[in-house]
Amino acid sequence: MKLQVSKEAAKWYKEELDLEENSPIRFYVRYGGVGGNLPGFSLGVAVQEPENKHASVIVEGVSFYVETKDAWYFEDKDLKVQMNNKLAEPAFKYTSLNK
Repeated sequence: MKLQVSKEAAKWYKEELDLEENSPIRFYVRYGGVGGNLPGFSLGVAVQEPENKHASVIVEGVSFYVETKDAWYFEDKDLKVQMNNKLAEPAFKYTSLNK
């Protein structure tokens, strides 16, 4: 799994969550929500130190990551986090591995 976060999305998280340099952001699986990769589940976001990273990327001084225990949710998919300019918030896009 490859994790990509656009600079614009990273800046949004920094501002909205009042993050300092080197802050960790975890994307985790939660029950419920809409627009997820699998029906009945969606991604949550938490400012939390990693335990066992499955995928990670540093953008704009923020470490974004997914834990190994949440890897099942992606089912051989990559995650791209980009800004949805219409909604003025980040959006998650799941793509086939390495595309």
